Amino acid sequence: MNARYHGFINKCFRDPSGRIVVAQAPNMPLWVFIATSVAAHFVQSTGWRDGLRITATIALIIWSLLEIFQGVNYFRRALGLVVLSLCAASIVQMLR
Repeated sequence: MNARYHGFINKCFRDPSGRIVVAQAPNMPLWVFIATSVAAHFVQSTGWRDGLRITATIALIIWSLLEIFQGVNYFRRALGLVVLSLCAASIVQMLR
């Protein structure tokens, strides 16, 4: 394989320290998303459930924007873009 291919692969999956990074420990927006998503399944009140779902969606959008602009490699940035696209599609679907 040529050097350009290896360079691209390294940029996709390695962080600036040279370690391969595909998954990381959740940061605060992702913890908020997880907690509010789980809580929404146990809440009986429609108002509270909707509020928790909105909070979860906002937290996931913040997480995806952080990944897009501060992700450690191209894979993480692409993951953020995919999640942001799915959030946008979900919001558009809800508004119909």
